Amino acid sequence: MELGRAGLAWTAALLLAALGAQAAAGDFNPYRVLGVGRSSSQADIKKAYKRLAREWHPDKNKDPGAEDKFIQISKAYEILSNEEKRANFDRYGDAGESQGYSQHQHRQFHHFHEGFYFDESFFHFPFNSERRDTSDEKYLLHFSHYVNEIVPDSFKKPYLIKITSDWCFSCIHIEPVWKEVAQELEALGVGIGVVHAGYERRLAHHLGAHSTPSILGLINGKITFFHNAVIRENLRQFVENLLPGNLVEKITDKNYIPFLSNWKKENKPHVLLFDHMPAVPLLYKLTAFAYRDYLSFGYVYVGLRGTEELSSQYNINVYTPTMMIFKEHIDRPADVVQARDMKKQLIDDFLSQNKFLMAARLTNQRLFQELCPVKKSHRQRKHCVVLLTGEGDKFAEAYEAFLTFAVANTKDTLKFVHIYNDRQPEFADTLLMDEEKYRGKSAVVILERRNNAGKIAYKTLEEAWQGSKEDNFILLDLLDQLRTDPGLLSSETVLADLNDELAPMFLIRWLYSMLDYISDCWDSLFHSNWREMMPLLSLLFSALFILFGTVIVQAFSDSSDTRDSPPSEKEETAAKTEKNDASFSKESNSRIPKKGFVEVTELTDINYNSNLVRLRPGHMNVVLILSNSTKTILLQKFALEVYTFTGSSSLHFSFLSLDKHREWLEYLLEFAQDAAPIPNQYDKHFLERDYTGYVLALNGHKKYFCLFKPHRSGDEGGTLGSCEDYDSSLHMEARGKSSCSPGSRSIKNKLHKLSFWMERLLEGSLQRFYIPSWPALD
Repeated sequence: MELGRAGLAWTAALLLAALGAQAAAGDFNPYRVLGVGRSSSQADIKKAYKRLAREWHPDKNKDPGAEDKFIQISKAYEILSNEEKRANFDRYGDAGESQGYSQHQHRQFHHFHEGFYFDESFFHFPFNSERRDTSDEKYLLHFSHYVNEIVPDSFKKPYLIKITSDWCFSCIHIEPVWKEVAQELEALGVGIGVVHAGYERRLAHHLGAHSTPSILGLINGKITFFHNAVIRENLRQFVENLLPGNLVEKITDKNYIPFLSNWKKENKPHVLLFDHMPAVPLLYKLTAFAYRDYLSFGYVYVGLRGTEELSSQYNINVYTPTMMIFKEHIDRPADVVQARDMKKQLIDDFLSQNKFLMAARLTNQRLFQELCPVKKSHRQRKHCVVLLTGEGDKFAEAYEAFLTFAVANTKDTLKFVHIYNDRQPEFADTLLMDEEKYRGKSAVVILERRNNAGKIAYKTLEEAWQGSKEDNFILLDLLDQLRTDPGLLSSETVLADLNDELAPMFLIRWLYSMLDYISDCWDSLFHSNWREMMPLLSLLFSALFILFGTVIVQAFSDSSDTRDSPPSEKEETAAKTEKNDASFSKESNSRIPKKGFVEVTELTDINYNSNLVRLRPGHMNVVLILSNSTKTILLQKFALEVYTFTGSSSLHFSFLSLDKHREWLEYLLEFAQDAAPIPNQYDKHFLERDYTGYVLALNGHKKYFCLFKPHRSGDEGGTLGSCEDYDSSLHMEARGKSSCSPGSRSIKNKLHKLSFWMERLLEGSLQRFYIPSWPALD
């Protein structure tokens, strides 16, 4: 009796706990969690989320319940930041998604959930990420793992990726189907990935997944979204549609000979799969995609009329799947495998041992590196026997003899290859040294690659290769000696990379890329996926905006260009001959372009602190030194020289009057004696030195300056003639003590090459003169 009462009490406690858990889940209100109203905008919701996230982040808040509170805040923001989820919550009071369901279906499920689902949620709460099915854990992807490993691997096999999150009913709904399909496709060679949008938001946005659940395919680095119902057949068909359509060729009695004979043109072995399935199995298509760079694949449906001759010639068992490899000889297979249940591992082992022809032609550098790997150690030496020959019937006999020798001497340490001299002339000339005895003939070279930079050790047969028995004995003897004496390869050289003979032309590659892009855009437009179409729409509208703006600007500028057009060359010549040197400056001023305006302020004691002493870090003030007599001319030339650098926000431009602040300038120049020596008081030109045209780049924060000195007139071919010192002559001219009269043109030449000095200033390659502190500017 007591046991019965205890059992009833325990059952009642379980029911109360279950009802409490259901009520707690049902009472979750994202508006209440974030403290916002139902009419709040997305900006208010985002602001509230950031404030609460900073307050309750577990790394900053040591409260025991901070982690749970932070999770609730994240879930609430996940619901309210998504307009569809927010609308569902406002309408049904439920955070689940209703993608693909009508309102009636949602209400039916909601009633079912209220009536029966609480019992399952008590024992295995579906929205609790800690108790969810752990089958997805081994497929979880992170951003770095996706970029560094998954994307490169997608060029060998397609990937099926699911985007999921917590508090997502649809994710739970598709989970059984996803689990079954993932296990099935993974066994066939498809990569599987799972992205948790709550923890890998950056990766989810990178993939373009803006809702959960989402399923996408990845192949050759390109993403394609799955848009159909999540059932097994649709997912298999989706993966099959990701693969290129020309991977496997259907083979019959009519086309099997041309197919197998293409080995010479494609430089690949050819594979035939005989099976009784009408359609090409997905496993075989995936295998063809993985080995498409090495092998060509054909499929023979043995139940089809028109394949009897093919099956009879190669003695095929029509009831057992058979795979054959054909290399240089199409009348007999080089290798065969048969199995009732053809597994991926069996196929991979079979094909990996037969990826190359017996004497493959070197058509690119990648093939050369795979067939002739670099020597890793003395025990892992691998040598390549290279036949350097030509095309046509003239060289056919030598090639057939070389191929027969290669088939009879198959060893793991030896690889036999051949190369066409006319297609790889640099390779052939390096090895044969352009010797006369090899012209128009074939030659054999034994080589060993020493490093990835192209260094090799090699030995060339003394005589040209004719394929005779004597040639075979000589080559066989050299290979036997090479086993015991690696020093036999006495010559060394460096080979350049091989040309890619089979690479398509640039125009064809561009056309294929354009077709792929148009196909992607059409697919996105067909499914009305506006998020995926945003890059194309943005590009289109940007082009239209630029075109429209150009037309408008051109229309408005035509009339102004007509009014402001400069005078013709004849008019300019006449004006120059009529005007004297005094009016030359006015003419120069009229020819200054309007766009050459530069804001240059005078450096005075009022703005000295703001423009220099307290200048922000990283900013510099470029100061022009001038006098009252040279102010107009130098400022015009200064504006033209520095105009192209006005786009930098870290540069400011000023000028300093030499008549007012000579002492301040000479104090600074004392720290740059090697660049601008200051005359002492016993010098006869003391206080007469002319510093006009000097430019100082002042860094107020780090207390240093860079100095630009005017060039001497002799360097520029000026008009000073006998004047020895350019600077002092100009000052003496201003004081009436010199007979030299350089004129305004010579003054302007002081700032010649200032633009080059400005470029070096921005590069940071100018000499810097540091001072202890900035002097006061009186």
